[in-house]
Amino acid sequence: MSELSVSSFASRWQRLDKGQLLKWTVYTLLMLNWAYYAWEEWSFAQHTLRHGASLMEWLEAFATTLDELAWFGLLLMFELETYILEDDAFERRWVVWTLHGLRLLCYLFLAHTVLARYTSMQDAWQAPAVPAVTELCSLVDRDISWGSNYDYHDLTPENCAQFTSDQRFYMIDPQVITDQAGWEIEKQHTLIELIDALTWLLVIWAVELAVRLQNRNITGGMLMLVSHAGKALYALLFLHAGWWVYTGHPIWAWDQVLWILGFWAIEHNLSEWRQELRSEEGRPAEVEA
Repeated sequence: MSELSVSSFASRWQRLDKGQLLKWTVYTLLMLNWAYYAWEEWSFAQHTLRHGASLMEWLEAFATTLDELAWFGLLLMFELETYILEDDAFERRWVVWTLHGLRLLCYLFLAHTVLARYTSMQDAWQAPAVPAVTELCSLVDRDISWGSNYDYHDLTPENCAQFTSDQRFYMIDPQVITDQAGWEIEKQHTLIELIDALTWLLVIWAVELAVRLQNRNITGGMLMLVSHAGKALYALLFLHAGWWVYTGHPIWAWDQVLWILGFWAIEHNLSEWRQELRSEEGRPAEVEA
């Protein structure tokens, strides 16, 4: 190992007790959140898919679990490219192609998430009314669950009168019924979730642009400014977190904040990388077209 590599490694080890320790703490908390989401979506599926479902319906039911796996993959790829791997590693073509190939696979999973969110929104907004039902207790022993604000319960003679006094009902899933208020919150949630998925894609594309520019030793110019403008999207993501707190889902807001912190860590890596590029001597000036 060269003296430069040893020095670089030592410098990064010295920073481990500061920013890097915080970063890996965030990553660990995100893994715990992923386990929670997997359990939560499995419990939801016991109500929404109790009579079997197609592969697409199962993928839609576990959209968040799959989505977070893809985000973990992207975080790992960016962490390797912006912090862990030394510059000479990228002289090996297979390293570059592996990183890009795995990132592409993650993007395909994220595209599936957007599709799943759109499908969920469409299903929610087109949920059929059930005029034949005017009170929940008539559905006891019909293998139908009550659902509102992502809270599901089997209908029993003991609880059927507790959920609502409304006489307007909608089937938000083949085996899940809700009232007017539940239908409204379902529509709002699915719309926010779609916007959130699209916003995160824009954020990650801004990070991707910055990485590609810095791989070409470009640390300024219009395209780099565009990549920095993507940071403004974090404000919208924080608004989504506020919405989830307001609607009684603080764990979703907590997860959102953790992911924002995770990508801020990547942004910090990029900032350090830019400083290294600007401080290096003996490199020809790069001109951005």
